Amino acid sequence: MKKVVKLLGVLILGLLVVSGCGNGNQKNAASVTKKTPEELTFYIVRHGKTMLNTTDRVQGWSDAVLTKAGEEVVTAAGVGLKDIEFQNVYSSDSGRAIQTANLIVKENKKSSDLKVNTDERLREFNFGTYEGDLNHTMWQDIADDQGVTLEEFLKNMTPESFANSVAKLDAKNVEEAKINWPAEDYKTITTRLKAGLDDIVEKEMKNEGNGNVFIASHGLSISALLATLFDDYKIPEGGLKNASVCLVKYKDGKYTLDKINDLSYVEAGKKQLKK
Repeated sequence: MKKVVKLLGVLILGLLVVSGCGNGNQKNAASVTKKTPEELTFYIVRHGKTMLNTTDRVQGWSDAVLTKAGEEVVTAAGVGLKDIEFQNVYSSDSGRAIQTANLIVKENKKSSDLKVNTDERLREFNFGTYEGDLNHTMWQDIADDQGVTLEEFLKNMTPESFANSVAKLDAKNVEEAKINWPAEDYKTITTRLKAGLDDIVEKEMKNEGNGNVFIASHGLSISALLATLFDDYKIPEGGLKNASVCLVKYKDGKYTLDKINDLSYVEAGKKQLKK
């Protein structure tokens, strides 16, 4: 009888060991099959046209709603992007960028339930005392300060020279600067933009998903960010268009630039909306 009990004890202990090993294997298998994106694809979109764009006013940290035409173009971009599944959506905390992100998410078949995450680091340049002024006035002041014609300034302008020129002139407006946020120089702008993107990358690489991430930002800020990431980046003539897409990929710690100022999603969406 004692031999039988001993034999049963050995059998039960063996079953427990096998069962434990089985559970461990299942856990290991689950960890191996966990869906983590090896590559992130960023769809970085400039906001739609606003009322201040229409009146040719300086619009950095100041804000305005999208025009009716601006909403229509952004909606078309959303339709063009509707079959792309985004694992998350980000935007600057400016209303025009948030409005753009929400309109695009609304049209998306696979990501319409996503909440827009806002980040102040994705804002446009801050132009200090020039905010709300006519663009022409700001541009002419910079040209005069540099001793060149307006045409020469606009032809040779880069995000870096532009930001630093505005910051230099804004610093001279001592009295107004006391009651306003000072204009940002290029280093300040690119530092916050790069930090914002790096944090998004870190967060998204930990998430499950297919690796597509949407970001709504601003014309100059997007160009400044791309110029920081890519030495050969050149701002398109006339700047990035409203609702245009810049496609950036991230893999193994490196960024690659696939598309710049791409309006194909807008055009595709317009065609679908006409049907």
